[in-house]
Amino acid sequence: MSGFFGSISKKDCVLDVFYGTDYHSHLGTKRAGMAFYSKEKGFQRSIHSLEDGYFRNKFESSLQKFSGNHGIGVISDTEAQPMVVTSHLGKFAVATVSKIVNIDELEKRYMNQNRTFSENSQGEVNATELVAMLIAEGKDFVSGIQNVYDLIKGSCSMLILTENSIIAARDKYGRTPIILGQKDDAFDVTFETCAFPNLGYESEVFLGPGEVVEIKSDGYTQLRKPNEKMQVCSFLWVYYGYPPSFYENINVDEVRYNCGASLAKRDDLELDFAAAIPDSGVGHAMGYSNEKKIDLKRPYSKYTPTWPRSFMPQTQNMRELVAKMKLIPNKALTKGKKAVFLDDSIVRGTQLKDNVRDLHKAGIEEIHMRIACPPLTYPCEFLNFSRSRSNMDLATHKAVKKIEGKENVDMKEYSDFNNPKYKAMVEQIRKDLDLTTLKFQKLDDLVEDIGLPKEKLCTHCWDGSSCF
Repeated sequence: MSGFFGSISKKDCVLDVFYGTDYHSHLGTKRAGMAFYSKEKGFQRSIHSLEDGYFRNKFESSLQKFSGNHGIGVISDTEAQPMVVTSHLGKFAVATVSKIVNIDELEKRYMNQNRTFSENSQGEVNATELVAMLIAEGKDFVSGIQNVYDLIKGSCSMLILTENSIIAARDKYGRTPIILGQKDDAFDVTFETCAFPNLGYESEVFLGPGEVVEIKSDGYTQLRKPNEKMQVCSFLWVYYGYPPSFYENINVDEVRYNCGASLAKRDDLELDFAAAIPDSGVGHAMGYSNEKKIDLKRPYSKYTPTWPRSFMPQTQNMRELVAKMKLIPNKALTKGKKAVFLDDSIVRGTQLKDNVRDLHKAGIEEIHMRIACPPLTYPCEFLNFSRSRSNMDLATHKAVKKIEGKENVDMKEYSDFNNPKYKAMVEQIRKDLDLTTLKFQKLDDLVEDIGLPKEKLCTHCWDGSSCF
């Protein structure tokens, strides 16, 4: 995943871009960058790796080198960006939140034109450079952005920094968000609205799918109208989004509270307390405990100073180590207790398996696990949401292999809540994780908890539904 932030002001905007981008640190752990423009210095750019540090300590010492009244910043789990390019459209910088499924096909297209790529990302074509090249094929920025929409399979939202403005273009199906904010002397544009309050901005406009706007310090102009059809990623509310943020004017933590309450309504258990698998399970656990009128306790504390997200490392051994090290159990709360635990999802089950083992060692009597979304049965086609190398990394596929005795099984029946095969898969996952009971959220309940029509939400990873 990635996240970006841009600001254009009547005065210097460097600090706003720095702090606004930093508020996207939960979305990326690989690379980060900022780019600014001023008449005196022209385009300025800096990119750092985040694999051995954090955004703030990588960029803070170089802030004095930047100047300008408009700039953009990005944090990514993939390629180095923003890219700064020179083209017939002029010099511009671009940052993207994207997953280009057909990147090999587009690379071949350019190779057949005898074109070259100057950047790479982990030995592959830099996706943001590719987007910049597609933009530059247009006669203007709007037609260049349309070229991106027409040729890319997957998703792509982008910010373009020119000498005079910032152009924001949301993914054609709105899979990822872009929101405009305003304060007295500036406008900004962001992925996460949690970047607004402490910088003094108020949410102004939630861009529609495929909408393109040009932003200047005194206002913004729509360059392309939004598309009618939308499929925004449902997982933004379940996991990715930061609790105070809003997408489509719907708050993240409020949805999580609703999800927990929905799970509680389907339970008839005698429990001592409810608990979250931190951090993203917290909102879900609050909703469950309040609906059930039972105590909310913290038998696990997350040690945040040094341990990053558990799915970031590329090797299974490293993922298992990180998953184990970052959560510290509290035995005082668990011995002889019956508890329900709330989590956003089960991807591989790596972290959860260690959690459960630790809880058993701490003397817990019963562990009831409730998951705020349905089982992840299909790989994500549209966002870099999981770093899985194959489908067999997913807990659902591992369970089905044990049931069927083979890989590459059609997951349609296993995705149907009312199908016996679904129940068999969930039971196998329960056994694999050594849980007392395991239940996943019903898709219909999740859609209702978010509050948008099903056709406006992307639910592909749960039901295999395809885009338009």
